[in-house]
Amino acid sequence: MSASSATSTAGIPIHEALCRWVFSSIGKKTIVAVTGILLVLFVTGHMLGNFTIYFGPDLINAYAKHLRDLGPFLWVIRLGLLATVFLHIFFTMLLWKENATARPQKYAVGDPIKTTVFARTMRLTGLFVVAFVIFHLGHFTLMIFNPSWTHLDTELHGETVHDVYRMVVLGFSNPIVSAFYIISLGLLAFHLSHGIGSLFQTLGLSTRKMRPVYEAVARVYAWALFVGYSSIPISILIFGLGKNTIK
Repeated sequence: MSASSATSTAGIPIHEALCRWVFSSIGKKTIVAVTGILLVLFVTGHMLGNFTIYFGPDLINAYAKHLRDLGPFLWVIRLGLLATVFLHIFFTMLLWKENATARPQKYAVGDPIKTTVFARTMRLTGLFVVAFVIFHLGHFTLMIFNPSWTHLDTELHGETVHDVYRMVVLGFSNPIVSAFYIISLGLLAFHLSHGIGSLFQTLGLSTRKMRPVYEAVARVYAWALFVGYSSIPISILIFGLGKNTIK
């Protein structure tokens, strides 16, 4: 039997069964949860990578060089992340539409999650975070706002590499840029404060007893990410981290 004629146990083509599952309620929830987990893992890993700035120019420049040495594969990862963001937003919006349609009956049974400010602002903070990601890519990855940064080079173990350390210091030495980043990171923390906790609910792992625990852990984790990320622009702008490199 060819792949094109393969059928599921229900007697319908596999691709049709998969499509039905993807756009079913459980399918959409699963996709939102899985993409959400992947994005949280990325945000965490990205922060840990950024922390290399505290160990001096050589370490963060070596870290950046390692990423650049991935070549085309690095862009595969970036495009994969962008696709993950798109899928997360798309299926989240479908679920919101589904819930809005069923709102008159949705509290008839079950144990609804109490509405919090984090939950009520999910769509707004989500859209702002997407705008921030686009700005961040243009700012430090594509350097479209500061083309001269593409010529920031330094020596690393006898090899000429891009001076990411100096670029980051230059970027966050601008009070407006640093303020924008910190505000955006605060909104990301708001988004994750509800989003991380709701992953367990989406996957059907939450109970009335465990829900407060998940929500508390989510908020602590989200604001720990905020503190970690924000420490970098604050260290540069207020405490002068790396300022000697731009004199």
